[in-house]
Amino acid sequence: MCSSKYSFFLHSLYIGGMHMDSQSSRSCEQEKEKFTPVFLNFKQNYNYISRKFNHTEDLQKQILPVAKHKLSLIYLETMIDEQQLQEKIMTPIQQLQNTNNLLSALRKTTIGIQSLANLTQAMQALVEGAVLIFVDHASIMLSVNIKKSTLRSITEPTSEKIIKGAHDGFIEDIDTNINVIRNRLKNPNLTLRYYQTTSDSSKKSALLFLNNVAPPACIEKIDKRLKKVSTNQTAPSFIEELIQDFPLSPFPQILNTERPDRVVGNLLEGRAVVLEDQNPNALIMPVNFFSFYQSPDDYHSRWLVGSFFRFIRLLGFFITIFLPALYIAVIGFHFEVLPDPLLLPIKKSIQGIPYPPLVEALIMEIILELIREAGIRLPTTIGQTIGIVGGLVIGDAVVKAGLISNTMIVVVALTAIASFVVPSNEMSNSIRLIRFGFMLAAAIIGLPGIVFTFIILIIHLCQLDSFGCPYFYPIAPFHSSNLQDTLIRKPTFFQFLHSKEGKHEK
Repeated sequence: MCSSKYSFFLHSLYIGGMHMDSQSSRSCEQEKEKFTPVFLNFKQNYNYISRKFNHTEDLQKQILPVAKHKLSLIYLETMIDEQQLQEKIMTPIQQLQNTNNLLSALRKTTIGIQSLANLTQAMQALVEGAVLIFVDHASIMLSVNIKKSTLRSITEPTSEKIIKGAHDGFIEDIDTNINVIRNRLKNPNLTLRYYQTTSDSSKKSALLFLNNVAPPACIEKIDKRLKKVSTNQTAPSFIEELIQDFPLSPFPQILNTERPDRVVGNLLEGRAVVLEDQNPNALIMPVNFFSFYQSPDDYHSRWLVGSFFRFIRLLGFFITIFLPALYIAVIGFHFEVLPDPLLLPIKKSIQGIPYPPLVEALIMEIILELIREAGIRLPTTIGQTIGIVGGLVIGDAVVKAGLISNTMIVVVALTAIASFVVPSNEMSNSIRLIRFGFMLAAAIIGLPGIVFTFIILIIHLCQLDSFGCPYFYPIAPFHSSNLQDTLIRKPTFFQFLHSKEGKHEK
């Protein structure tokens, strides 16, 4: 028995050693592949690239006799601009018939040409929209990027519409987005840093901040986290989860926007912005809870109107989390708090309902979420029809069937409308999720449950940080002077007077 155990141990060591050897040999092969040199023969180069691209049929080649040389082109026809191919490459090549040093002449006549020392670089250039130029017996390749433009035009984001102000938005190209920001903010202190946050080397991320305004400690913290990020996913939500302080919290700690004016406004306030290639969303950090209830519309309106809008949004937050829970608590535990004019109609509407208020509320909330999700996924015209007709038909049907009370329909409808006034979709989703916790607490112990849950919510908000900045600032820690542009929109003439007085004192 001991000998069999010993032989099994030796066998496992042998298998493990073989596995480690195969892994090390595979890694060595991969390391060699990274630096495969350019072959001196075009056929070898083309066969190697074709094999690596799995013999894809959009990989094209052209062989052109120039002077006494044989010049060859390799490109992906689905990635390049045919007109630029003629203007930037074919025309200059035709003018080099009497040239001896072809590579040197091409470098001088062709704009944006680059030298590639190995085939790995050459293949990366191909997928980025470049044409490879090879001269027989040369140890390098040349590449010219003539990528076909597939970018959409700059339009207003559909999820962040405003009445007054700029109506442009970011697109899926990081360079264009940076250009839009720099055109709005012509400031030499605007600093840009690039990062490689995905396994795809052709995609990059950018960190933007005003060097003379942004806190250095905050920028250093963001910089360290971005350097550690490595993911195969390119959606901003993945980057957001990997760099934020409390990824398990239901509250978003990074502001997501597609609006350049919102980005510029936050940069001027000392915040940093992260842009992702092939994504129209910008990530703004650090932010606090009240940042999600501010809109560019506030600053394009008179201060009193802007303050009223902001108050309505914050009121919507309290209606969303409290109204269904209060209804459940009052119907289940505290019927006596209702005044007589309300008591009889509500009591009459809930007679015959076969289940408790919590189940009634959950059914309606889930139906509403299903209608909302269906409206988003369907084409625009059909989605709007489903949202309106579906809500009316289902609401009327469940009331007539005696499954849901009229009062519950009103409560759920008001809650839904209140949740949609939040300018940030992430915060809107969060508070819709949180309200279920309040509803459950109200169903268990009534109003004390709502109070207890609200205390837990406030404690949680006070514990959150966004890159070293308190999330519930200026409420916790309390800072009265900063409430002027948090709960209300601070009048512009106050800011002007204060800045003028400050200059006079200096």
